This record gives sequence, structure tokens and C-alpha cells, in this order.
Amino acid sequence: MSSPTKPGYKTVFDIPRDELFAPGHGLCAGCTAGTIVRLLLKVAGPNTIVVNPTGCVEVSTTTFPFTSWRVPYIHVAFENAAAVASGVEAAIKILKKKGVIDSNKQINVVVFAGDGGTADIGIQALSGMLERGHKVMYVMYDNEAYMNTGIQRSGTTPQFAWTTTTPVGKILKGKLQIKKPMAEIAAAHRIPYVATANPAHFLDMMNKFRRGLEVEGPSFIHVLQPCTTGWRFDPRMGIKLARLATETAMWINWELDHGEFRVTVSVPKRKHVKHYLRLQGRFNHLTDADIEEIQKYVDKEVERINKMVGKEVIGPVVE
Repeated sequence: MSSPTKPGYKTVFDIPRDELFAPGHGLCAGCTAGTIVRLLLKVAGPNTIVVNPTGCVEVSTTTFPFTSWRVPYIHVAFENAAAVASGVEAAIKILKKKGVIDSNKQINVVVFAGDGGTADIGIQALSGMLERGHKVMYVMYDNEAYMNTGIQRSGTTPQFAWTTTTPVGKILKGKLQIKKPMAEIAAAHRIPYVATANPAHFLDMMNKFRRGLEVEGPSFIHVLQPCTTGWRFDPRMGIKLARLATETAMWINWELDHGEFRVTVSVPKRKHVKHYLRLQGRFNHLTDADIEEIQKYVDKEVERINKMVGKEVIGPVVE
């Protein structure tokens, strides 16, 4: 196992002051994607090449002739971000061998892609990149639907959520299927590092970005990204909702580092999922019985995670 080459971020005073994500972008008010990108680039630094497929972040940060990216940036199609990043990483290796680039210079190759371009349309290219072992950090910002094109359901849309393609009526109650476990799918490729993260726990998230960049080989970071438009909540509530996702165990922050699994944000006293669901318009149609069904599913997931850790890191529901 490779060990960290520098200490992690322990307080806000450890965070670099450099701003590599410029203000003035067109992201929605309250969108947490901008927060994630900003902190990601603080960790990665200027020697970074970002590959970004079509999606909310792309259309909002690269309105011609302007850009919010203060690092080299490549916009690619929905389906091929991982393939393009693989090519960039391979090209850097060749240029270093030829002496065109200093062999000791660290250049980070990062994919920043949404759930549509990762869990659905881009999953074939992603799987190939992970299997081949390219040194690329793939960050999936998960707003749980195709928000850029009108709030259509994706593979990571949670069960019972309303979207424009999972309507709510007398028979259907939103999406029928459970959320696709993308981090676990990535982990099944036996890559060095996989993690889930949450912008409400920003130091934990930044330390995972740091670790993902320093391991030899591919890494995959799955980040929850509350979307004020698609989730239908007050723009002021984004980080609060992200925090509630962890406090209710609707979202568990964990990492798998060279086969070692651990939960990075423990929740000794868990909140009932209703505190998270009732703040979102996409779940307004749910009855108390529906919410209890979701709670039972979450309880089983908590039990499974605790067994993997070997102790109770996620506690029982207390409120």
C-alpha cells in the first residue's frame, strides 16, 4: 500500500488560498457543484488537467467566450470522459519518456462528471479506464438525475423520487428502482482507492481528493451533490440537506484504500429519514408508510456497513 505523501487537511486554516475556479459562472443559486469543484481544485493545484463531459457544470462554467476554469480543461461528450482522460494520462507518460516533460513533474488528470455521464452513458468507458489501471482520479458529482436537460431520472436517482420521467400518480410513486451503487461498482474493479464524500463534510471530502490523487493507479470518488432545482428545495438549504443525508444514513461517507474499508464520518445517533425527505419537493408525494419503507431499507444498509467495519459506526435511529 502506498502511504500519504503529505498531511491531510485538519482545519479550515490548512486549506490552500489559491482560487482555481473563478467566480461569475452560471450555476444555479445554491448549487453545491460549484463548492465541490472549488475545493477539488484547491487540493489538485495548478498542475491539473480536467476532463469534463457535457452536463450542468460544463454548460454553466464554459459559456463562450468565457471560462471559470483556471487550469487546462477539456470538454468532451457525455459518454467518453474516461476514455479521453485515459488518452491524456498515456500521452503524459510518453512525453515524460521522451524528455518533453520533466519526468519528476506531477500532473494530475481528473475527470469531473455527473451521474448521467458516469453511471449511465459513460459507464463503459469508465469501466475500461479502471480495468486498464490509468492514473486518473474520476470524481462523480451525483445530483441524482439528468438536471441539465430537464430533471430526467438516472441510474442513481433514489427510489420513490419524482423526476419528469418518473411521474407520480395513482399507481406510480416516482422511480421504482433503488439507487445504483456506483462506488461499489468501481470498487469491484479492485482499484487502489474508492470513496464516497459529501460537501457538508468538506475536510473529509478534500482529504479523499488528496488521497485519490496520490495513489498509483485509478481512483474513484462519488460525491453527493444536492440540486436545488431537481430536488426542489430552498437554495439556502443545500449544505444542510447534504449534512442530513449523512445524519440519516441516506448517504454514508466511506473509503476503500487498497482493500481497507472504513467509514470516515461516524453517526452514533442517527436521525429518521423523514428529516431528510420532507425538505425536498421531489418526495412530497410520499406517505408515512412510504417513508417507513425507505427507513427499513436504510436500516438494512446500516447493518451491512457496520458488519463490514466490524463495529457500530452508524448508530440506531434516535429522533
